[in-house]
Amino acid sequence: MPQIPLNPAQCAAINTIARWLALDDVTPQRATLDADLLVLAGHAVLPNIEGAFSLAREYQLPLLLSGGIGHSTVFLAQAMAAHPRYQHLHTDGLSEAAMLRAIALECFAIPAEKIFSEEASTNCGQNAAFSCQLLADKQLKAQRIVLVQDPLMQRRTFATFSHHWQQAGLAATFLNWPVLVPQLALNNGEAEFSGVPEQGLWSLERFLSLLLGEIPRLRDDARGYGPQGKNFIAHVDIPAEIEAAFRLLIDSPRLVNIATR
Repeated sequence: MPQIPLNPAQCAAINTIARWLALDDVTPQRATLDADLLVLAGHAVLPNIEGAFSLAREYQLPLLLSGGIGHSTVFLAQAMAAHPRYQHLHTDGLSEAAMLRAIALECFAIPAEKIFSEEASTNCGQNAAFSCQLLADKQLKAQRIVLVQDPLMQRRTFATFSHHWQQAGLAATFLNWPVLVPQLALNNGEAEFSGVPEQGLWSLERFLSLLLGEIPRLRDDARGYGPQGKNFIAHVDIPAEIEAAFRLLIDSPRLVNIATR
């Protein structure tokens, strides 16, 4: 993993933000989970994807796979090509949903009739809008929906799906599950992921870029995605400790540069 110098305070701030972004409703009720659909939005964190498919198989949940060709497509294809379990699967020219469907069918033995795919979305807003439309087109009734996304995008994905369901006049309870909560540790001064599988994760630079990009998007101000800004998502309350952690990080010119790439 290419190194990006971090000090202990920066590492702690990153971990604080990552824990908050990885919104989790499922873990406390995993043993008695009550749901009737799992929506997996396309991304490239393989341990997260594996967890989603394992949960769907365990509870025999229908799967809605959402993802066209977008920001994460090339990263998902690269992750699959580098993984011994998935490197035999064809990825050239495929949407994220199509790649995820191949994993679900061939590696997790999820029945084809349990899988529904939308392959047109290229961003989080379209994930929500097109998933909502697919459910309507297929006349699928889902009241309790497990929502899985890249852990760093879990909170925004929840706000986005909530916004679109409200706009469509639909009622549903979304159960957020980030599968894992990414954390960094300093080992001889070098940052590395801690407590999560080693294979199929972000590069450190991509991890930091995604994490730092989330806070401005989640804000409900003129530049943010909330109702007072672009109106892409429902209002999100950002705790003071999260804003403080973010300010600490963007005091670093190098981290600011990563955030704006």
